[in-house]
Amino acid sequence: MAPEASNVAAEPAGDPNVARIKPAPEADKPVNWFEEIRGLFLLLLAVLAFHSLVAKPFYIPTMSMMPNLLVGDRLVVSKYPYGWSWVSVSFHLLPPMKGRIMGSTPEYGDIVIATPPGGNSDYIKRVIGRPGDTIEVRSGRVILNGEEVVRAVQPNMLLPVDLNSPCNASDFPMLKMRGADGKFYCELPIIRETLPNGVSYNTIDLGPDYPLDNYGPYKVPAGHVFLMGDNRDRSADSRASLDELGLGGAVPLENIGGRAEIVTFSLDGSTGWNPMSWWQSLRGDRAGTSLRPDKG
Repeated sequence: MAPEASNVAAEPAGDPNVARIKPAPEADKPVNWFEEIRGLFLLLLAVLAFHSLVAKPFYIPTMSMMPNLLVGDRLVVSKYPYGWSWVSVSFHLLPPMKGRIMGSTPEYGDIVIATPPGGNSDYIKRVIGRPGDTIEVRSGRVILNGEEVVRAVQPNMLLPVDLNSPCNASDFPMLKMRGADGKFYCELPIIRETLPNGVSYNTIDLGPDYPLDNYGPYKVPAGHVFLMGDNRDRSADSRASLDELGLGGAVPLENIGGRAEIVTFSLDGSTGWNPMSWWQSLRGDRAGTSLRPDKG
């Protein structure tokens, strides 16, 4: 049977005299800069909305919440547990104003982000007093509504010394020691407190004679919470005045920006700002640490 005829003419093969015509490339389309900028703006707006309404990352720059939070910890702060207010918007883009949307009061023992009245910085502290409570501190012991908060002495904590936790003599006098493995540690005295709702957490108490070991009595106003750092003798919190870089008493609820949830990762300070180098300085035991207090 003869092959079926084709309507396509065969191209001569191997003939150098036959010119091959290549299709002309499409002309490059001009960049629509309006659409590019619009897309970038919408992306940034979506990130800002997520950080302001849902959750945002937070970095720990101070030792005020040791032993539960270390300098170099990165964590997630949820924005919605207590409702939203002017401090919810990231970068403090809104001016101070009263009121909250779908607001609720933090529970005893919650670790929260707070902005001091008249300021625009973020502090991280623990809720010790709620509206109407009377707070007093005597020789470092917290007295809540006339009852001393339950305290239990724990074994000393051996915190590895690194660049972000150097255990300076000015902060932790005579607490730096060398372990059996030849490495240096900070031997921290730990007191475990338990609040009226049953939540418990560890604190550091260096002794009864530090400036903020005696305070009050002080009644927490309506619509406010009283905050303290877990590193009791190294924390500028509600016990310290605004002039002392503290919170100046109880903090209005609209100045509470969110609740700390979990440590995502932590760095010991031995690497710089380049994220590609951070794996060398990771504290491997910190990732995934929950920041919600234990409840008995």
